[in-house]
Amino acid sequence: MFLPGATLLGRSGIIANQLLVITASLKSASRILCLGAHSDDIELGCGGAILTLVKESKAREIVWVVFCSNEKRAAEARRSAGAFLRGVSKQMVVIKNFRDGFLPYIGAPVKECFEDLKAQFAPDIIFTHCRHDLHQDHRLLCELTWNTFRNHLILEYEIPKFDADLRSPNAFVALAPAIARRKVKALMKYFGTQRNKQWFSEDLFYGLMRLRGIEAVSPTRYAEGFYCRKLLLHG
Repeated sequence: MFLPGATLLGRSGIIANQLLVITASLKSASRILCLGAHSDDIELGCGGAILTLVKESKAREIVWVVFCSNEKRAAEARRSAGAFLRGVSKQMVVIKNFRDGFLPYIGAPVKECFEDLKAQFAPDIIFTHCRHDLHQDHRLLCELTWNTFRNHLILEYEIPKFDADLRSPNAFVALAPAIARRKVKALMKYFGTQRNKQWFSEDLFYGLMRLRGIEAVSPTRYAEGFYCRKLLLHG
């Protein structure tokens, strides 16, 4: 994987052998693939990064794929994606209707979706679920992402939930306060079916971004955390 213009900084501003903060120019990441198992996963995990890329790098093309949905959740996903992708010159939103919680047990058609994506789209960067996520749908999508895309920068995002599977990210995207607010407001606005869930709340969304902002020494106070397993640095 190649991340243009990347530098690695430790907490003191020099190369460190523990947590590494990736400070990078993503202006050449104009083709982006976003993968989510459920209708709000992409927004939760990397919504701030997408808003930032759209605003600052003028992302040329984004493909946004949600795999599990029903009629109500599909409508929510489309409205939300439209808001997050506003201003993107070329965009494709794909909402599949696989059954929530059953992706590993119907793996063949899910794998076929990935093969179709590989044949149709060559992204510069891919956002997907992380390997250690304890939700079975999330884990399968991560596995298929790595099986399918072998020469791409893949950033795995995190989803806070009951399973308590959050770990220590090794890559961060700093979020301007206005971007953090847009992310949270969009989540609360577009996903009405989730508002009765005890975890679906503004304080949780802001809290996780603030925590990752501390870990990343973000000058904006907020950040999203990602897990980057392979990264080829080009001087």
